[in-house]
Amino acid sequence: MNTTGAAVREPSLLLEPAVHARGTVTLPGSKSISNRALLLAALAEGETELEGLLDSDDTRVMRDALRTLGLDLRQENPGRVSLAGAAEWPRKQAELFLGNAGTAFRPLTAALAVMGGDYHLSGVPRMHERPIGDLVQALRGLGCEIAYAGQEGYPPLRIGLGPLDAQRPVRVRGSVSSQFLTALLMAAPIAARRSGHDVVIELDGPLISKPYILITLNLMERFGVRVGREGWERFVIPADARYRAPGHYRIEGDASSASYFLGLGAIAGGPVRIEGVGGDSIQGDVAFAEVVEAMGAQVEREAGALVVRGHAVADGERLRAFDRDFNLIPDAAMTAAVLALYADGPCRLRNIASWRVKETDRIAAMHAELARLGARVESDADSLTVHPLQAADWRAAEIRTYDDHRMAMCFSLAAFGPVPVTILDPGCVSKTYPDYFADFRRLLAAG
Repeated sequence: MNTTGAAVREPSLLLEPAVHARGTVTLPGSKSISNRALLLAALAEGETELEGLLDSDDTRVMRDALRTLGLDLRQENPGRVSLAGAAEWPRKQAELFLGNAGTAFRPLTAALAVMGGDYHLSGVPRMHERPIGDLVQALRGLGCEIAYAGQEGYPPLRIGLGPLDAQRPVRVRGSVSSQFLTALLMAAPIAARRSGHDVVIELDGPLISKPYILITLNLMERFGVRVGREGWERFVIPADARYRAPGHYRIEGDASSASYFLGLGAIAGGPVRIEGVGGDSIQGDVAFAEVVEAMGAQVEREAGALVVRGHAVADGERLRAFDRDFNLIPDAAMTAAVLALYADGPCRLRNIASWRVKETDRIAAMHAELARLGARVESDADSLTVHPLQAADWRAAEIRTYDDHRMAMCFSLAAFGPVPVTILDPGCVSKTYPDYFADFRRLLAAG
């Protein structure tokens, strides 16, 4: 891997059987926080300096889109950006290509729809398979003008200028993706200003991935907007809500990426010190520390770091099996599915239906690739059960990654079996963590 921000798309990466790992890793900035902070800075009155910004495919997509829309965005170095925001963006007509970045596509859809203009939003083919109908329906409830440019319910989208109507509550489903509610919440102050009314958002049915909504609310408050919340059913954004630049905002490390190193410490002895995210994190995925603790690892929590010590599974140690609901931390849950290979019994991951509509169908992909290693796997609409592997059961395998960064990173932990593992298209990690495999191999070399 290079260190300039763009990962080299090597065809494959061979990982020989590993035994121990130890050392310190500094996480890249959180993708969830980085793209939210970029959008809020673009909407805020005044100038914001963002420090610790993730430099990856997804954040480049957001930065490029904001520049295309006429925002004054200056990048001092890969992790530091200054952005002069505005309640109304200069360019009212634009064609935006947003790759496979859900954290850019969904919030930009909402922001542009409530501003109004002439916009066309598209992405890679997989993005055009990821549903967006619940968000579009909610925005139409506000009076926004949105049309599907392809299949009903999916991108690409065409956005026009519609007369906003915020006098009635807008309802949105939260059972497919929490990003729909996040998008509405972040766009709501614009709608409130344009309409002169409070914007009331009501949930229609259950909400998944609640910790990601807490990130959204935390950041909105940091940028000057406090959202009234009645449980998880009703959110009120006052008519006088206005985003204001905080001046300087430092982005913490990515807690989803921390899961791979928490898993590494759990199976490789450690200690592995993970800097950039700790016990004071605003990200829900920091709770993955509790998962590895339940499996037998020890985790120390500092303000800005985690230190994990665990078993050396290559020496015959086993992790404790689990049967766990992962609705709150679906991204980090993928790491648990690979750790299950080293458990002392079958492991069941429940309430993970959202995996089906991510960068790939992650339930199907995880089932297929774990089986490729020799594991017995069972799956259904919203769960996955993984039976552990004994030494004689492991098969050397080429792991397909489906252009999904998290498939590549979590399957790096399969290197602690007794056979070589080849990761195909390892460069797909450029979506969120371009230097992941360089950091991973450095910790193995120090073990």
